[in-house]
Amino acid sequence: MTFRQLQENLRQLMRQRIQKGQLTGLKLSQQTGFQQAHISNFLNSKRSLSLEGMDKVLEMQKLSVLDLLDPKEVNKRASVVPPAEGDFENVVLTDGAIAAGEPLITSEKVQDILKFKKAFLRRLRPQAEGMRDEWQRFVLVKVDGRDGMSMYPRLLPGAMVLIDRHYNSLQPYKKGEQNMYAVRKDGGCTVKYVEVDGSNLVLRPHNQAYPVSVINVEEGQTVSDSIVGRVCHVSIET
Repeated sequence: MTFRQLQENLRQLMRQRIQKGQLTGLKLSQQTGFQQAHISNFLNSKRSLSLEGMDKVLEMQKLSVLDLLDPKEVNKRASVVPPAEGDFENVVLTDGAIAAGEPLITSEKVQDILKFKKAFLRRLRPQAEGMRDEWQRFVLVKVDGRDGMSMYPRLLPGAMVLIDRHYNSLQPYKKGEQNMYAVRKDGGCTVKYVEVDGSNLVLRPHNQAYPVSVINVEEGQTVSDSIVGRVCHVSIET
């Protein structure tokens, strides 16, 4: 929603109050200290208010910006993970690009919601680097055909991976074992083993028939910024 739309919503709200007899243009002018012609032009869409002017109207009418938002738009963008019940936690399935770039997954980006045992999720150790506290920790992503085969037999095309986005460190989760990571690549994410070579991330497949790829870490970014999270569970439909 744009500031222009917020202003239009404020205009409509003031018109509604005037139509209901709760307000007049003169009274609004007196409350805000603006000239009556200025308020009249605003109400009749002949001119706009400055941000300071909008703040003044909101203050005098005992409103907040939240009152100007479309409830449908708010609901559409709100986090939709329902409260956990019993022994299970709800985890959202989303697109790889969303998992890679959005700290909170909103309803319009959710493909499905699956349940995982709370006891299992609580056993998983996080190891975050950088600002990950505000990130929704667990998300699910389906891997595509190429990604699935590149990590065969650990993955298959269409496999669903549970990603711990609070684990973006390259420290092994288990001694002597390689972590599988979801990594930002080409606007989405790919699942691979990860190594560091200078300022590059080396993405290695499990299946040696597939090539190694290299991602340059952009200036101002760190290796951990490129890592979406550790793959901590794999589900494969049969």
